[in-house]
Amino acid sequence: MINESGILSINTKNLIYNYNFFKNLKKNLIVAPTIKADAYGLGDKKIFNLLVNQGCKHFFVATLNEGSKLKNKNNSIKIYVLNGLQNYKLEQFTRANLIPVVNSIEEYKRIKDANIDYAIHIDTGINRLGISSEDVKKLDLQNDNIKLIISHLSSSDEYKIKYNIKQKNLFNTFINEKTKGIIFSLANAHGSILDKTYLYDMIRPGIGIYGCFENKKLEKKIKNVINLKGKIIQIKDLKKNQYIGYNRTFKTKNKTKVAIIGLGYEDGIPRLMSNKGFVYFKKDRFKIIGRISMDSFTIDITKSSHDLKVGMYVDIINNEHKVDKFAKKCKTISYEVLTSIGNRVYRNYE
Repeated sequence: MINESGILSINTKNLIYNYNFFKNLKKNLIVAPTIKADAYGLGDKKIFNLLVNQGCKHFFVATLNEGSKLKNKNNSIKIYVLNGLQNYKLEQFTRANLIPVVNSIEEYKRIKDANIDYAIHIDTGINRLGISSEDVKKLDLQNDNIKLIISHLSSSDEYKIKYNIKQKNLFNTFINEKTKGIIFSLANAHGSILDKTYLYDMIRPGIGIYGCFENKKLEKKIKNVINLKGKIIQIKDLKKNQYIGYNRTFKTKNKTKVAIIGLGYEDGIPRLMSNKGFVYFKKDRFKIIGRISMDSFTIDITKSSHDLKVGMYVDIINNEHKVDKFAKKCKTISYEVLTSIGNRVYRNYE
């Protein structure tokens, strides 16, 4: 029996549906899910094994430690490390069966003569990691150890922006006779539905696999994966003119029945939701009142149409009130919401 204060339910059928949606965008398209940051908080080992069982053979992580944690011993499964070589020894990648993504000329010089597969990251305009487009001419793209060339769109969730086209056109200039046999990848989840010309050989969906969308176009294509519940740990009746929470930011105007939920900002419920967020139980909606604490927050259940009791759970995120809606209320993005859900919250795979 699950009895934790918070439960993050992951709908694996919907996650697989989302993976297959991206896979079906183009015949023979390689879909390489991004499972960095513990698969955006959903559990990297679980998501990795789930997708491997669906035939997925390419994945991206951010760091060497993230990749090593997966303990991949299958040479047909490729795990690429986005943050590159840094100051690690090359044998650390081969020992863990990982493929580094080379992000600079300095990294390229270290690896170009070694017997190790690697990917090249070209910066086409986001100006984060990546080899500048001017420095690409210094690379020997006929090297058999280069298996993949990637770049990254700056504004893939903005569908009418010309900057996407500018980056794509620059990326196209690197595809020539010297790059035969190399896989090319530009798009993440949002980029993959800009149009077919952004697909190339491989796409690297992250947030879309996990049911988040950032805009309406992607929302129509995928299914929700996430349900976040908080447990009622106490119920009490308050009199008129009583304060709730730190610094007395809420004062009751009438007799008020409240429930204390056993989640707080350590668990990913941001303080920005204090006095303005809502939780849900069936068709009821309850307002968060008072400040959100580290381990708990309070809701007004005075008008509840149900007999709520200690031990019952209320929804914070569900199919009707999705991650992106929650993120908007928090003045942030779905990526931050998912990766902020703490380890105390139990992950339940359905």
